[in-house]
Amino acid sequence: MKIARLLHIAMFFPAAIGLVMVIRRSLVITGVAGSLNPPANSPFSAGNIPGSPPFDAGFSQHPFITFLHILPGALFMILGLLLFLPGIRARYPGFHRRGERVVIGCGYIIGLSALVLPFMLKPIGGLNEAAATSFFAIWFLFTLTMTLRSGDDALHHEWMIRLFSIGLAIGTIRPIIVLFFIFSCLPPQVFFGTAFWIGFTLHLILAEAWINYSRKSITVR
Repeated sequence: MKIARLLHIAMFFPAAIGLVMVIRRSLVITGVAGSLNPPANSPFSAGNIPGSPPFDAGFSQHPFITFLHILPGALFMILGLLLFLPGIRARYPGFHRRGERVVIGCGYIIGLSALVLPFMLKPIGGLNEAAATSFFAIWFLFTLTMTLRSGDDALHHEWMIRLFSIGLAIGTIRPIIVLFFIFSCLPPQVFFGTAFWIGFTLHLILAEAWINYSRKSITVR
């Protein structure tokens, strides 16, 4: 199916962005790379509030909870991509079962740490970003639980789609933020929260659209 193949290819882009983010943030926290805060005269500053702390400042101040969030996140994305590749489940059922267990275990760590992070760090987007993060972290944890409780293979697969879609959203949020930087005159402290809402909601809609399309395809057959 061409659409399914295109979807599998499309999943690599937000996953790749997410993995690059993990690598970069790890380098910043360990002091290998510098933090990021575009200067006021930069075309990407978009009116950044003068004197505001670097974007990575909060993460660098709380390295333990940050690593607890991003390292399982990297494993989640890598394994998730493999598990959704056509043929993996049929050819390597043992790897698929063990991989799912690791993905679900990482998912709980990611979801719970995402709920804690807004209270430990000062989100760039303030209350709006914290609300988006908390709302979708709860939804993410709910999809995890439903994935475990679904005895039917078809329902289990649908919940896995929802789970992985929300996990990948963090990679889509970054290009949305870049678009705000380029085309808006707002400071990042204003639009970061909006970018989070857009990215997560877009992935939620895409997941449901794909699930409904898959159901119709099965019915037609």
